[in-house]
Amino acid sequence: MDFSAPLVLENSRARLRPLEIGDFEALKTVAFDADLWKYTLTRGDDAVSLAAYIRQALEARAQGLRYPFAIIDRETGQLAGSTSYYNVVPADQRLSIGYTWVGTEFQRSGLNRACKHLLLCHAFGQLGYERVELETDSRNHKSRTAMARMGATEEGTLRSHRPTQGGIRRDTVIFSVIRPDWSELRQTTFQQYETRG
Repeated sequence: MDFSAPLVLENSRARLRPLEIGDFEALKTVAFDADLWKYTLTRGDDAVSLAAYIRQALEARAQGLRYPFAIIDRETGQLAGSTSYYNVVPADQRLSIGYTWVGTEFQRSGLNRACKHLLLCHAFGQLGYERVELETDSRNHKSRTAMARMGATEEGTLRSHRPTQGGIRRDTVIFSVIRPDWSELRQTTFQQYETRG
């Protein structure tokens, strides 16, 4: 995967483009909600933490560790949040999708699923990968439910996996989608996004 390439992905509902430092002002309107960041590893619910979030994401991209996207809701044209590829391992033909958040008004609207469609299409199609992983804090039942509903398989829990907010170590639940799953999911769960609009 070329982390320097300006990757833009689009379907009928969502547009993903590289996150930029200039996205700060537009993201402020959706990010400043403490509930969005309750189970994330970092926060972005005030000016200082959002600026740090964007800076860290861009630094990780420059280091080839993470490819952060800005999420644009095509129905409104608004910047709605962010998502990323990370843990990209070409030798194993696998990567992770995460660092995902969308503003409250965009939740349960289909936007997140449309974004996952784009990222999965690119991972299995253009990149030719065999496995996509997703992970979440075990306490984040909303995220776990969303991953299961989109057809990802829950594989297990990594206990005391990594440090998170508040000086605690979180248990991480791992989900995956593998190539044979994707062949079926694109005809079922993601069918509405298969026709480019």
